[in-house]
Amino acid sequence: MANAVIVEAVRSPMTKRGKELAGVHPAELLGQVLTALFGRTGVDPARVEQLFCGCVTQSGEQASNVGRTAWLAAGLPTTTAATVVNCACSSSQQANHIVAGLIEAGVIDVGVACGVESMSRVPLLGNRIAGVHAHRPPGWTIDMPDQFAAAERIARHRGFGRDALDEFAVHSHRKALRAWAEGRFDREVVPVTVSTVDGPVQVTRDGIPRPTDRSTLAGLDPVRPESLHTAATSAPVSDGASAVLWMRDDLAVASGLRPRARIVSQVMVGADPFFHLDGPVAATSAVLDRAGMTIGDIDLFEINEAFAAVPLSWAGVHRPDLDRLNVNGGGLALGHPVGATGARLIATALHELERRDASTALVSMCAGSALASATIIERR
Repeated sequence: MANAVIVEAVRSPMTKRGKELAGVHPAELLGQVLTALFGRTGVDPARVEQLFCGCVTQSGEQASNVGRTAWLAAGLPTTTAATVVNCACSSSQQANHIVAGLIEAGVIDVGVACGVESMSRVPLLGNRIAGVHAHRPPGWTIDMPDQFAAAERIARHRGFGRDALDEFAVHSHRKALRAWAEGRFDREVVPVTVSTVDGPVQVTRDGIPRPTDRSTLAGLDPVRPESLHTAATSAPVSDGASAVLWMRDDLAVASGLRPRARIVSQVMVGADPFFHLDGPVAATSAVLDRAGMTIGDIDLFEINEAFAAVPLSWAGVHRPDLDRLNVNGGGLALGHPVGATGARLIATALHELERRDASTALVSMCAGSALASATIIERR
């Protein structure tokens, strides 16, 4: 069986809805990231046989296979096939699972897993034109709350108060600001050019992290009356793209490229609809069991911060060393462009493993419809 390896992983800066990246068509945004991916490696994009692109709201400018549109808009070879993946927030993480699996099955030798979401231009749920719940059949009785309500259920179930949620958000921003100050994101973030009335402008860094403290957050109103989460403890609506280049390991070496990481274990699981977003707890158990590993075998953890309650719940169950969790901040401070986040987490984990000269990282995230994904990657 062939071994699939990552040879490069990059992402755009991530910015808030209506801010720096709002003026970029999502296909153009992803196209610039794909172009940078090949620019960094020198790999001829014609060698890429298939691309899998995570995108959640496939409507408007993200309709009709935005991965293929981005590829062609960037002037890349027409011979590469493209498929769009939608399993909610896990979409581009699952895209990585698929590409690695196709290589290891001998179906392709080179592939790209990527993701994009321009939530400024294509609002989340914007494809549900007949109503938010029109996709559910008559007689639906499953108690699966919306995501805000789910975060509240998790917080109350685990006994987290407003202070604990706020404190987690403060640390996320502090870690993200430190990461930028120390140049930790320099290797993974590629600039994006935005056309403005004053000419082209380059966006080079994330636009969301900011200095904050608990006293500031304490003054924020809850998302809903009587709720525990606020805008600060809910991932901001944001724009971004990410991409990972995968190759067969022997082909990478023969091409003069360094195999940088492989997938040790991957899972996609269904979780309890009642809590909707608590799936990383189960996904982590499953991926560790499949790998024959324990939580103590993992050097770094990237658990997506869709809401503060999600990683806090995960940590409360699995009891990791918290100094290894989201060490450069997470979705609360960096943003969560839903279709792009999975590949972003993999890129961030890989670059941080290399910076620390560490070995293994576990990436997990919750997803709509009570799903969750998890990946263990190992440096080569």
